[in-house]
Amino acid sequence: MVNLMALWKAHRLPPILHECWDAGVVLAGWSAGSLCWHAGGPTDSYRDQLDPFLDGLGLLPYSNGVHDDFPGQPRRRVYRTMVADGTLPAGYASEDGVGLHYVGTELHEAVTVRPDAAAWPEWARVRDRWRVPGRLVHDDAASIVAREYATLLSVGQLSPPASRLP
Repeated sequence: MVNLMALWKAHRLPPILHECWDAGVVLAGWSAGSLCWHAGGPTDSYRDQLDPFLDGLGLLPYSNGVHDDFPGQPRRRVYRTMVADGTLPAGYASEDGVGLHYVGTELHEAVTVRPDAAAWPEWARVRDRWRVPGRLVHDDAASIVAREYATLLSVGQLSPPASRLP
């Protein structure tokens, strides 16, 4: 992910991606690819441990913690610590198979291809954490996501057509 951002910058893509965003083009990325649209989030791109990544495009002013339920790393604890101590801005964590659908910069809903999977808002100094249950989707797009087993992040100013909603 760190290398991807370096390549995008070397090829002068960030202004083009910002232009697409401003025009309402839906942008998507899963796993570390979703961090690119956000201000940043925890990453293992530097080494085997999780470090803060603060060089996202910032189309979304939040941090993003992906694979929040990943058993091989302490992602949930590390992400919450980074937000609480101010290393990362407030943001959203998402479990595997959960996509965050933003309209503009507002979280519209969480969608999932896994029953009971969820996303979580993470704000510094908030005592009551609440679960954003994912709306289980069963359309063609969900089948593609399930096949890829991806965390899909769609960002943009356009909503999906109503005919595509289950």
